[in-house]
Amino acid sequence: MLTLARYRELFGYEKHPFTGVDYVAYYQELIQDCGAEAEIVFANDPRAILPYTKNVLCCDIHTRQRTKRLLKAAGAERVFGLDEILNAPVSGSGCNEKYGLLGSNKSTEEKVKLFPRDCQGLVEAIQRKLLDKTGKRVEVMVYGDGAFKDPVGKIWELADPVVSPAYTSGLEGTPNELKLKYLADNDFADLSGEALKEAIKDRIHKKDGDLVGQMVSEGTTPRRLTDLIGSLCDLTSGSGDKGTPVVFIQGYFDNYTTE
Repeated sequence: MLTLARYRELFGYEKHPFTGVDYVAYYQELIQDCGAEAEIVFANDPRAILPYTKNVLCCDIHTRQRTKRLLKAAGAERVFGLDEILNAPVSGSGCNEKYGLLGSNKSTEEKVKLFPRDCQGLVEAIQRKLLDKTGKRVEVMVYGDGAFKDPVGKIWELADPVVSPAYTSGLEGTPNELKLKYLADNDFADLSGEALKEAIKDRIHKKDGDLVGQMVSEGTTPRRLTDLIGSLCDLTSGSGDKGTPVVFIQGYFDNYTTE
């Protein structure tokens, strides 16, 4: 555990390499500008806050349930997560019943935009309309942050509670893919050229419907389709000035055998 003074002694006043912001100073100023005092403590165990206060607001996202359990078991009196704030209307406000403030974004100095809700009907309606007009079944999803970590700045992109709050049924599940490099280096190490190509195609045609646990699939990305595709969309559109309202992806479910 580190006090703010010890943190500054060890790490100084580092600004983020991409944003140019000292986030410790930024959050401290936010608190003080609201007329409150700020005492900042750094720890890798949430229970370290309990000698200072028994009333805790958990602002983590994907580990929030574990944090709440640890704090309550250690004697915290009141523990709230961001998902428990604005999960119901307040004086006519909007709300997100499932996620509360999680996934929200600053809109104005007085307002935030909450994470999308009630959008399952939207994606299904879009799919229906495209099918009626084109005869093609197009899978549709609403996406937020992708699920990846920047290797230089070390920031986790996934500040939203999930990548996709709504998607059509064809996007359910995970990839079921063979690792082509593994096949080429092991099963078909004695082949090359057209013979190798045909052998791999034949193996793909005959692959099991569930490759989980098989070495031939190890090293393929073990994530849900919605997380993979949502990350692709997020990297493509971003939230800056590109102004990309829709990302249209073709060929995602093709494989090496697709003509």
